Amino acid sequence: MKHQNIALGQQWVPSACTLPTAEQPLRVAEFDALFAEVVLAIQRPDPTRLRLELIITAENAARAAELAARENGCCSFFTFTLTIADGAMGLEVRVPEQRVDVLNALQRQADAAIPSA
Repeated sequence: MKHQNIALGQQWVPSACTLPTAEQPLRVAEFDALFAEVVLAIQRPDPTRLRLELIITAENAARAAELAARENGCCSFFTFTLTIADGAMGLEVRVPEQRVDVLNALQRQADAAIPSA
C-alpha cells in the first residue's frame, strides 16, 4: 500500500489531514505540550499501536480526551482510547496498517518532547 506523505521537519501531520493548514502548527504544539507536561512513558506494543502513560489527574484526563476528540475530527483514521485503571492512566493511539508512518512520526514527536529521565 502507498504510504502518506508527512510534512517536513518533526511534524507528524499527514497530508490527508483536513485541519486547515494554518491551524496545524497549533495542534502540533498542543500535542507537544501534552507530551512534555503529562506523558510519563511511551510504549509501542505493536506497529499500529502507541501507548502513552500519563500523569493521572482529572485535568490531564480531560485534556487528553479533548485533544484526542479534536484530532479525530480531522484525522479520522486515528483511534484513541483513554484508560484509567489500577492507579494508572494511559492514552492508546491506534492507526490502520497503511498509516503506520504517521504513528511512527507521532512517536518521534513524543520522544523528542517528553523530558528526559
